This record gives sequence, C-alpha cells and structure tokens, in this order.
Amino acid sequence: MITFPKPDVEQFLRTFSIADFAVSPDEKHLVFSTNLSGKYNLWGMDLPNSFPYPLTSIDQSCQGLIYDKKSRFIIAGFDQDGNENTQFYGVPLNGGTMKEIVNHENTRNFMPKLSNDSKKLYYTTSRGNPSFLNSYCLDLESGQERLVLEGKDAATYLFGFSPDEETLLYYKHFANTYTLLYAKKGNEDILLTPPTEKQHTVNDGVFVSDSMIYLLTDYDSDFTYLASYNLETNKFCKVKELENESFTAITYSKENQLLYITSQKGVEDQLYEINLQNENWRNIPVPCSVINKLEVAASGTLYLFGMSATKPHNIYKNTGDEWVSLTKYTVPGVDSNELVEPDIITYPSFDGREIESLFFRAKKENDNGEVIFWPHGGPQAAERKFFRASFQFFLNNGYSIFAPNFRGSTGYGLEFMKMVEGDWGNGPRLDNVAGLDWLIDQGHAQKGNILLMGGSFGGYMALLLHGRHADYFKAVVDIFGPSNLFSFINSVPEDWKPVMDQWVGNPEKDKEKLIEYSPINYLESMIKPMLVIQGANDPRVVKEESDQIVQALKDKGRDVDYMLLENEGHGFSKKENEIAVYQKILSFLNRFTAVTEKI
Repeated sequence: MITFPKPDVEQFLRTFSIADFAVSPDEKHLVFSTNLSGKYNLWGMDLPNSFPYPLTSIDQSCQGLIYDKKSRFIIAGFDQDGNENTQFYGVPLNGGTMKEIVNHENTRNFMPKLSNDSKKLYYTTSRGNPSFLNSYCLDLESGQERLVLEGKDAATYLFGFSPDEETLLYYKHFANTYTLLYAKKGNEDILLTPPTEKQHTVNDGVFVSDSMIYLLTDYDSDFTYLASYNLETNKFCKVKELENESFTAITYSKENQLLYITSQKGVEDQLYEINLQNENWRNIPVPCSVINKLEVAASGTLYLFGMSATKPHNIYKNTGDEWVSLTKYTVPGVDSNELVEPDIITYPSFDGREIESLFFRAKKENDNGEVIFWPHGGPQAAERKFFRASFQFFLNNGYSIFAPNFRGSTGYGLEFMKMVEGDWGNGPRLDNVAGLDWLIDQGHAQKGNILLMGGSFGGYMALLLHGRHADYFKAVVDIFGPSNLFSFINSVPEDWKPVMDQWVGNPEKDKEKLIEYSPINYLESMIKPMLVIQGANDPRVVKEESDQIVQALKDKGRDVDYMLLENEGHGFSKKENEIAVYQKILSFLNRFTAVTEKI
C-alpha cells in the first residue's frame, strides 16, 4: 500500500479564487475574474458548457465587470498591481486585444453602468474632484462625455438610473454608518429616506419602474430592512424586516416582477424572494454560507457566487429548486473531510456585551496545541464563514484559530457597528482581550502562549495588543496594519479623508486619544518576536505604516522580520506571493511550537 505525505502549503494555497462574475443578457456566455493561471485574469464560458478559457492575459485584478446589453462585448476595470487606480476597458467576448475606454493616470474609477442601448457608459471617478468624486456619461461612439453628477460634502457615487434614464440614483458616503440615497431628476435631488438628524445607512436600491424604487435601509432601526419610495407621491414606506438580520443587496427580475434580497445574520447569509404582485415572501436555500454576488438574467434565472468555510468560491446556476455548480473549485489534493468547520461561540466582554466568534479547532490527529488569535480587518466588517485557504492550511498543520467579531463588526446592527468609530483602540481592544481571557479560562490556551495574527485593521489590532498586552502572546504577525493613526489618517486615498474624523478621529481635536490608540507609542512593550508583511503599492495602509514601526523596533534591537511585496497592494493578487507569504508565516510560527514540523 502506498502512503502519501500530508498536504503541503502549495496544495492548500493552490486553491483558486473568484473575484467577480457576470452573465451575458442572452445567457450564452459567462465571464469571471479568477487567478486560475496564478494571477488574476478574465476567463469565459460558453454556456451551457462550463469549461473555461482565458479572455485576458493582463495579470491584474478586476474591479467592475458588466456585459453590453446586446451581448456583444464586456466592460471591465483593472488596476495595476494593487494600486486601486482602476481604469475601464472593452473586452471582446472571446478575448483578444482590449480597447481603452476610460484611462486617466492616477485616478480612481468606480461602478461602470451601461445605458439601455449600450451606447453610453456612466461611471464615477476621482478625476477633477478627488475628495468627493464626480460622475460622467461617456458616449462610446463619439468619445464625448458630460458631467452628470458633481460630488459635494461627501464621496458621491452614481448608483443607477430609471428605466427611461431620466432619473439618476446616487448615494453619498458620509461614513460607513451614514450613507444617504438620492434620486436626481433634472435639477431636483430627492432624499429617499425621511429627513432626520439621526445617522443611518442605505446600502442598495433599485428601480422597478420609472417612479418606484425599492431600497435597503436602517432608517429608524438597528437592522437594515426593505423599504420603498414612490417618486410620484414622495412617499417612503417600510416593506419588510426580519429580526436581527440586515439586508445587504437587492436585485430585481423585471420579467417575473420579483425582488431577490440577500441578508446577513451574524456569520451566515440568507436569500429571499418577494413577489411584487402578491407580496409573497419566501426563503431560498443556497449552496453556500456567504453570498458574494447574485445576478438575475432577463429570463429570471438566478446565478450566484458564494463560498463556505470549507467550500471555496464557486459560481452556481439555479435550475428550479436545484443549484448547479458552474465552477468546480476545491482544495486540490485534499479530501473535504480534512477541512474544518468553525464552531460559533459567544463570550461576555468587559461590559457584559456578548461577542460572537468563530472558533476553528484543529482536528485531533493534527492538533499541536497552538492557538492563533485572529482579529479581523475592516474594522466595520466581520469574520464570517468565509473560505480561507490559509486558515485550512494552518489548521491542517495543527494550529487552531479563534476569530472574534468585536464591536464595530457588521451583522449585529447599526449600533454595534458604530461602536468602533472614534474608538479604535479601546472598546474593540478590550473585546479582544476578553476573547483571550475566554480562551484561557476555557482551557484552550495558556497566557503567554498565544500566537497573534491579523491583517489591515486586524494588523493594527495585532500591533496594539502586542504593545499593551504583550503578556498574552509569544509571537505576533502583522499583515499591512496601520501603526500610527496620525500618519494613517493623512495617507489614505483622498475620497476616504472626509470620513476619517468620524471613523478614526481628528488629529487636532482628538490628539490625546489618537496618541493613546497608536501602536507606535508602545514600542517599549513590544518585546515578542514579530513578522511584518506589507504590499509596496497599498493605497489604504501605505508602505510607510509598516516601514516606521519595523525600523523603530529594529533600532531597539527587537526580533522583527519584514517581508515587502513589491507588486502587491492591500492583499495578495498573485498566487506566488500568497504562497510565499504563508510559507514565511508558517516558518515563523513553527519557531514557537512545542513540536516543530517541517514545511
């Protein structure tokens, strides 16, 4: 009998990902952005066949992906090595030479929308208004464009338009917990939620006729619900809400007069259908725990892109009561029984508030007794039943992972989400400390023997916990985390800067608080070995955030290793880099395990 070695890092991290997808209006073609070649490109399928073929060789991540309304071409956005300066291109259905559509150096472009006749492209851009953004309508035949929306007071995004294209739908982003949706007809701007001084959000909206809009909002509520706004009567109406669930996205099927709504409840998603003719409402079972995107074809057929903790990204088509997987992404060479589903647990924090967490426990035969504490990024995001190849790799190598949804996380209501604003370094930090204490009290870990790792805000929290609570840990990994809130506030993209006062704090009015919350001010306590990872092109947490703390720690003679990725931004878009990063992290963590195994 031949025996095989346990899966190595490449088998887990060769799990390919999907970033976006779209289906042609005639449903004869599907395009998706995937790193199937090791780097992100567009791949196509000629439906009903599901064998993919490459459409581009640009080796860049895609942001924005739509079909021409007559199924003749694709509009796609690409940045350059993670710099997030997205430009738009026309792509032939079967691939080939792309055509520049919108390309302005050092600009950020968002949310491409084609007119009903596909002769005009609407988009939002930082060009000419980097703080608040402008939106343009580009005539694809003449090349002429006109300004249709000028951003003022807050970053302003063109969201859509009515069937007759006479009314624009746009939203203003004052903060992650304060977004307002407007309809613009001629010179009139109509706020689609009732006037109030209380902050609330509108996170999606869709026209079902020239005068009727359905939207998702938490106006006068803690959780997001379905509402409608009639432009003829100027009447706002609550339509449907569910207890402790927040509706996150809405899609309209004109053919069947159905609304499809995705909903977030803690760490999992739900999908609902509402019939606008009889107001019937039903839950639709889905083949995944987290829904990344839903598309409804003109025929009414549903296409879904999603994942679960033990099931990678895949695209599914609904055929009656069954979902058929159009892609077959798995963990190559690894049986599904070797993957770990998380336990959902709650624990009380310092003020008695319950914090929900995911606890991935390494299987008994692999368990090395080590626990990785993982504060998530965002911070106004959440750790959910995502598929993370890195998690499953660490689990297979014996490391359990504890991931708390501390205050500020999404999925637990607007009030909970707002608790991180202006309080980055206090309440969320203490929630994490309470999670560490829970692990210790329950016998899952020993104080001083926990491994700490996080990315983005999670990297910031890893730095801060290291600086203020080093006695819990034996080693720390920071993946592109802000180290100094003053320099972080000053270096984010221009369209982020208007929200920083509410989100993080004002450098003058909140000076003492920002000093207290900045990890760079706790160098004396940062005595545990560290690994810092950074993308050189990161526009969100710039390279200098990692440079300064690494240099400061080296000046003090601390054990700190620095891995800089020259062709990455805020994440890992190239498979070779992702593999190298997690090989490096595993080697680093293995230095501190009781029994060190070979990679």
